[in-house]
Amino acid sequence: MANVVATIKMMPSSPDVNLEEVTAKAKKKISDFAGEGDVKVEEQPVAFGLKSLNITFVMDESKGSTEILEDELKDIEGVQSVQTTDVRRAVG
Repeated sequence: MANVVATIKMMPSSPDVNLEEVTAKAKKKISDFAGEGDVKVEEQPVAFGLKSLNITFVMDESKGSTEILEDELKDIEGVQSVQTTDVRRAVG
């Protein structure tokens, strides 16, 4: 099986949410789901001080859908929504 590179967008419930705490909890859940590996986190301005987290990571294709991971990430306090925005097969 090949590896895939997935990107998940997480929206906080307000601009007051501590994104560092959310990022740390999200990285833990992602490593539990996908295994140890590189995780890239970008904060993207949305509006009125609100920023989304775009988290990119590598996982084995055999894991199938990221739906289970999305459900776990939604349980993090301060997270309003979670959506997989991109999944690509890794080359090389």
